[in-house]
Formats: sequence, C-alpha cells, structure tokens
Amino acid sequence: MFSFARKKIEMPSVETALPGRPEAMQLPSPHIVNGHKLTPPYPAGLEVADFGLGCFWGAERKFWQAPGVYVTAVGYQGGITPNPTYEEACSGLTGHTEAVRVVYDPTATSYDALLKLFWESHDPTQGMAQGNDVGTQYRSAIYTHSDAQMAAALASRDVYQSALQKAGHPERITTEIAPAPPFYFAEDYHQQYLARNPAGYCGLGGTGVSCPIGLTATA
Repeated sequence: MFSFARKKIEMPSVETALPGRPEAMQLPSPHIVNGHKLTPPYPAGLEVADFGLGCFWGAERKFWQAPGVYVTAVGYQGGITPNPTYEEACSGLTGHTEAVRVVYDPTATSYDALLKLFWESHDPTQGMAQGNDVGTQYRSAIYTHSDAQMAAALASRDVYQSALQKAGHPERITTEIAPAPPFYFAEDYHQQYLARNPAGYCGLGGTGVSCPIGLTATA
C-alpha cells in the first residue's frame, strides 16, 4: 500500500482516480483585472494556449501581465477526474495539473513569446513538483490547440534544454507536452488570486536561464 506522500507524486489510474461529477463548476465571474469574460466564446481572431507551471496563482499573474493577452483563467487539466474541486486536485487522485488558460491576440503577441515566458517563469526539470510545492498538480505542462502549437512547443523544449545545458544545468526537462485535454475552470476564488490577495503566496521561481525567442525558427 502506497503512502499518501507517494500518491502525491504518482499519477492515478482510471481505476484509482476520484469519480468527479458530470456537473461543471459554476462559471467564474469576469476577469477582475480587465473585466473580460473568462469563458468562451471569445472574440474572433483570438487564440488559446494552456500552460501548467506550478501553483496557478502566481502563474496566472505572469500571463495576465504579458502584452497581447486578452484574458486568463485558472483550472485543472491533464487528468482523469471530470469537474474536480481544488481539494480533489490537491489530493493527487485526479491526475490534473494546475493550469492557466491564456487567450491572446496573435497580431499583438506570439505563441513563441508565451512559450518564452512559460519556460523562464519556472523550473521545468522538477518532475511532480515546483520548488517546495510537491504533487502531480504542480507538474510542468504545455497543452496545445493546433499542430502549429505542438510543433512550436516541441521545438521550444529542445531549444531551452540546450540553453539549460550550456548554462550548466544537468537535469532534463520533464514538461508534459500533449494536445489540450478538457480544461475544467477552477473555483471563482482562485481566479486572479493575486489580484484579489496582493500579498498572497507565489511559489514560482525560474532557473535564471533565458530562453531564446523565435523558438521554432531557431530549432
């Protein structure tokens, strides 16, 4: 029998995952920083990107402050349990990571620019953890919405791995890169948490290694 600590860093199976529920979480309120609606449909011409980089409180702030971003939201992604709660995701028994949904204007920024921000804002070599935060819900992930995003994400991983090695970081990147699975919006109080609670916890910390922009072309 596995200890609770062991379960926290091992992905559950379909048989061991929590059952969840068919009902979606109550739809979150508009973005409290810019007033935009968090849920689709979004204005024509905008694109969606999904990232997991540790605790989603600080991760979301990184992206809502970025140029060209229309709206951000936090949720649970990449797991098994439908419509999980925060407590369920933190149990390690849903398989979800804490994710940030980024809706952006590709005429004002680029997916490569978002990837650069993603890589530089956390340590993607830590497996099922980010700093002192340990558990499957803190793993690094990129969930893509097109073949172009997938190609750019894979190319950026290789470019950043090379940059880490040149900087003397021997660890390999553990970031999960996969087509976007369902995104389950988190509870309202998690949305834009650090705007609601300016002195709130943010455990993000990067490697200090810059990631080259223009990633696909570089690769």
